[in-house]
Amino acid sequence: MNIYYLEPLSRAWTRMKLALFKPFDLNKWMVMGFTAFLATLMDGHNRGGGSGGDRSGADWEDIIDGPRYAWEWLLDHTWWLMFGIFIVCVIIFVVVLFTWLSSRGKFMFLDNVVQDKAEVVKPWHQFKELGNSLFLWRLCYGFFVFGLFMVFFVIGFIRMAQIYDETGFSYVPVLFILQMVLMFILMLIIFGYISMFLDHFVVPIMYKNNMRVLSAWSNFITLLSQHFLYFILYGLLIFVLTVAIIILIIFFGLFTCCLGFLLLMIPYIGSVMTLPITYTIRALGLEFLAQFGDEYVIFEEIKQLQK
Repeated sequence: MNIYYLEPLSRAWTRMKLALFKPFDLNKWMVMGFTAFLATLMDGHNRGGGSGGDRSGADWEDIIDGPRYAWEWLLDHTWWLMFGIFIVCVIIFVVVLFTWLSSRGKFMFLDNVVQDKAEVVKPWHQFKELGNSLFLWRLCYGFFVFGLFMVFFVIGFIRMAQIYDETGFSYVPVLFILQMVLMFILMLIIFGYISMFLDHFVVPIMYKNNMRVLSAWSNFITLLSQHFLYFILYGLLIFVLTVAIIILIIFFGLFTCCLGFLLLMIPYIGSVMTLPITYTIRALGLEFLAQFGDEYVIFEEIKQLQK
């Protein structure tokens, strides 16, 4: 089996040009851009002065004791505590709502790319069950990842407090800091790959076979275990493309005297403006997955792509 990376990217780029520019249809851009917007909803000083060791020690002591002081202050100011709880509840509600909308939106945008159409109402109802299945998995996974990172930071903070109590930071705990940084980077890489696998491969498998998320994950994990290195390298390709896209957006913003940055910050408008990029990345996953057998071919028709 020959697995390629640039050829699927080239085919995805060609599909994008045919769908969005031949011919150019503003209405199609606006409608498809809306589904892209839904699909990507959840994809969001040092102090100076002073001298001497005593002042530095006081700063570290303030940091170490900060959580306790903050909690005591909140207990003395009940209204602020209630307001904080309210804000947390609002944030949780928004996260849950956006996760639900984007889960349905991923199938809507995928369907528009596969079928080369621009629809909202029909796919919104058509993919209700698949969207809800994906939503529940993403919600549980998201809270798990958030909880894991919170535990990581709490353990790190407690350990730093212990080191401070033992040494007063007479030396910089370089080894501990290095371990924490490496562990943090490793967690980012692992969870980044899981999210990428879900979006690029598991969702298309759900779409093609009309199966729930756990069944699709089982299907993909079997494929992943047989071709692990290919998918790891695919993740590196996505990383390189992401860096290139970020650089391109920076140049675009600077070239337009920051007006481009302002337009891209408007959620829906930004999704329409970046639709060629979003479309290409969406099609790239499908083209790459199709190389592993007919059962993974998502596009119903293999068109003669024009150069």
